[in-house]
Amino acid sequence: MRTLLLMLIPFFMYAQADVPDEYWIDDSNFEDRIKEHKAFGDDGSMPIVVEFWAKFNEANCFAEWDQLENAVYYRVNIADAPEAKKKYRVRMAPTIIIFKGGIKETVFKAGLDLELPADLKEIQEAINEVNTASKF
Repeated sequence: MRTLLLMLIPFFMYAQADVPDEYWIDDSNFEDRIKEHKAFGDDGSMPIVVEFWAKFNEANCFAEWDQLENAVYYRVNIADAPEAKKKYRVRMAPTIIIFKGGIKETVFKAGLDLELPADLKEIQEAINEVNTASKF
């Protein structure tokens, strides 16, 4: 048993994709965070990518968050944000929602297998679409 645990430690360390404290938000600052970052696009706002995360499924978190371009990333522990979870109808973790100017634009939800059905490329394409659409 001990050998198995030692073999799994590197997997879980990589899977969690440590996110610095400043990227974590909760119900107390959620709405403020999704409406901030006025610095990009004709309407003056940068897309905000929010990952709803759960400790029980940290192996399936979005590990490439630091490679996103032209967007700001935040992670929310669903245990710390029951209001946001309810408001945005988050039923599975991980769920990624892309906001622009505080408005929900795109959603990627984990399936029954608890895996996110999108990769970095698909999420980046959605960010690019949101940025392009806001220029009209």
